[in-house]
Parts: sequence; structure tokens; C-alpha cells
Amino acid sequence: MTPFLLDVSTLIALAWPTHRAHERVETWFSRNAALGWATCPFTQCAFVRIVSNPAFSPNFLTVTAAVQLLTLNVNHPTHEFWADDLPLADAVRSFQGRLWGHNQVADGYLLGLVMHKQGKLATLDESLATLLDPKSGEQDRVVVIPKSF
Repeated sequence: MTPFLLDVSTLIALAWPTHRAHERVETWFSRNAALGWATCPFTQCAFVRIVSNPAFSPNFLTVTAAVQLLTLNVNHPTHEFWADDLPLADAVRSFQGRLWGHNQVADGYLLGLVMHKQGKLATLDESLATLLDPKSGEQDRVVVIPKSF
């Protein structure tokens, strides 16, 4: 079984019913959750930080409520917690030359963690796969959730 690490946007879309991609992610999740899915400290902290930010939504949550919502979701029977046990330099080593900007650093780390844990990264970001060398044979490490099913 190859578990999916949900990136931050995917995790938020799954848990936030008014998110523009909620239905899309929920459909994908219902079809793939049995394979296993994961979060890590990075994605969990980012989830709480974003959904408790008043700029995110007029219905933003308190930090306490955001932690409770996260806890409710990660109590799912096929959820795995992955430790962030990989230094950044090691995580991005194989594709560091394809990191072209500061906005890719977090995604690069998550992709490196996925490769380290032998999983797959579930994302809404179609450009994330460009970090991988097409000749590496690891293109399947990134799963872009389709816009329609």
C-alpha cells in the first residue's frame, strides 16, 4: 500500500466544505483513502495557521477550533502521521536545480519527504510534478487531483 501525503491545499480543501476544490478533493479522497493517507507536522501546522487566519475566510476558526477540526480529520482509520525526519537539503537534493523560486521550497520539502517515505504526494498544484526529472521514473510520486471525474 502506497499512502498519499496530502499537501496543505489538499488537506484544507478536504476539511473545508466551502473551499472551491472541496467537492473535487472529497470525491478523490473517497476513492483513494483506503490506500492510506498521511499528514506531517508541516502540513498540520500550515492547516491550523491558514484556517485560523481571518484573511482566509470570514468563517475562520479559532486556533483551538482549527486544531479540533484537524484532529477530527486525522482520526480517520487510514491516516498515518509522518515525522518530518529529513533535513531540507536532503529532501530537495535530487531536484534542487529545478527549484526556481521561494514558493517551491515547501512543496519541494514535501515531495522529498514523500520520496523518502516511499509514498505519493496528493496535490491540486499541476506544476508540482515539474520538480521531478521525467527520466527519473518517479513522476508517479505526484498525483494531481483531477478537476473532474
